[in-house]
Amino acid sequence: MPYPGELSALLTAGLWSLSAIVLSAATVRAGAIPVNVGRLILAALYLALLIPIMGFEVRLSPGQVGLLALSGVIGLAFGDSFLFKAFGELGPRVTMLIMSTSPAVAALLAWLLLHETLSLWGIVGIVVTLAGVAVVVIGRNAGPAVPFAWRGVTFGALAAIGQGVGLIFAKMAFIEGEINGFVATMVRILASLIIMIPLGVAESRSSDSFRALRTDRRALWLTALGAVLGPFLGISFSLIAVAHTDVGVAAAIMATVPIMMLPLVRIFYREQLTWKAIGGAFLAVVGVAILFLR
Repeated sequence: MPYPGELSALLTAGLWSLSAIVLSAATVRAGAIPVNVGRLILAALYLALLIPIMGFEVRLSPGQVGLLALSGVIGLAFGDSFLFKAFGELGPRVTMLIMSTSPAVAALLAWLLLHETLSLWGIVGIVVTLAGVAVVVIGRNAGPAVPFAWRGVTFGALAAIGQGVGLIFAKMAFIEGEINGFVATMVRILASLIIMIPLGVAESRSSDSFRALRTDRRALWLTALGAVLGPFLGISFSLIAVAHTDVGVAAAIMATVPIMMLPLVRIFYREQLTWKAIGGAFLAVVGVAILFLR
């Protein structure tokens, strides 16, 4: 199949945009920490069923396990935790704008650590794509204004760095030898749960925050669906993308989640789309096309 990395990154963006809608609805009903931990646990269960049924090769070297574990801890436990904190401080619009810097972080680290180089057209494609994403994020109707807070900016920056660094360690594992994307996702999620479960238990003891997830059946089903779309399929295809193309290119295409969400927020939230958002979406599509044709 031509462009396996780029197509996997595009599919990842679509899956993550759907999961954002579903998990946001679950978070409103049950809270951020229960949904965040619950989606990872459920995704691990899905993978534990899929991997033996499909007969995926699970033989990994100790080095690959270590790299994927670091990727999971940094990208999922560290990065996603700060992402949720940034949402609370800044709201989704500003947070997503800060997160759009993650591909630049990933490309820089890939250049420094993996000696990946991008062609001029690759750089142009990344810049055009991220410019389109930025225009969409800035141009969307964000609802009530959220006060600017340096603490929130710090949380968003740490989330972007965590995501970028997590991709680098995953890429290192794939460079060492061939790995099935779903197996790699399983290692990442299990490693992140070593950090997230104790945090979730501590949170539950102090406020019984998991009670809503246990008693609200709709919240549980939304979390289960979000786990399929996000950690189970989304992360797996993101790793397949990283394995088959440059980290910066994959990250830039995956950063188009706000573009993918435009028709979804129009359908589910009846949000009016501005001409600025439509223009930004067109610009991002042009950038992605350049990355495919570079």
